[in-house]
Amino acid sequence: MPESKRSAMRVADSDRENVARLLCEAMGAGRITAAELETRLDAVYAARTFADFEPVVADLSSGGPLALAHDGDEEQGGRRSFAVMSATTRRFAGPLPSNHVSRAFWGSVRLDLRQARIAAGSCTIRAVAVMGGVKIVVPEDFALDVRGIGLMGGFGTGRRTGRRQPTTGAPVLRVTGFAWWGSVKVIRRPVEPRRRSVRGRG
Repeated sequence: MPESKRSAMRVADSDRENVARLLCEAMGAGRITAAELETRLDAVYAARTFADFEPVVADLSSGGPLALAHDGDEEQGGRRSFAVMSATTRRFAGPLPSNHVSRAFWGSVRLDLRQARIAAGSCTIRAVAVMGGVKIVVPEDFALDVRGIGLMGGFGTGRRTGRRQPTTGAPVLRVTGFAWWGSVKVIRRPVEPRRRSVRGRG
């Protein structure tokens, strides 16, 4: 594909996260400061085309245009959770979207999926934690496929609570992404019973 045409292409969230990972690695190597990382990440997540990435990484790319895999419209229509120097908690009930993006930057995101269900057989959560944390609480009947990268951080499953095992053919929750000086953790918990209304008593 000609470079001019590629520069005009719209980017996906996965493309933004590839560039964010490059920036985090650059900070870890001492090539940019924490303040520069924050400023550049703002520009990365505001990017609409590949051309928008070029000034962000121009002094970090070693020859040639930035090469990124393009995942098409993978995240289109997906929901998102953000925490920037703050804490966010989201509790889902009913069917989950096929894709969800969760990002924590100097903050924390907690996703509670115990009252949710996976309607299409699988759901993918792309979790990114930069000097922060993403915790995903799932019911015991979800099958898990957790594949992320920890860069001076942790990415994986936490201590299991409960005794139930997912059955064959159980809905699959996939968790991908990366953690840099932070953590992404997936934890099983028993489903909490819904609270019944006490209206009318007395």
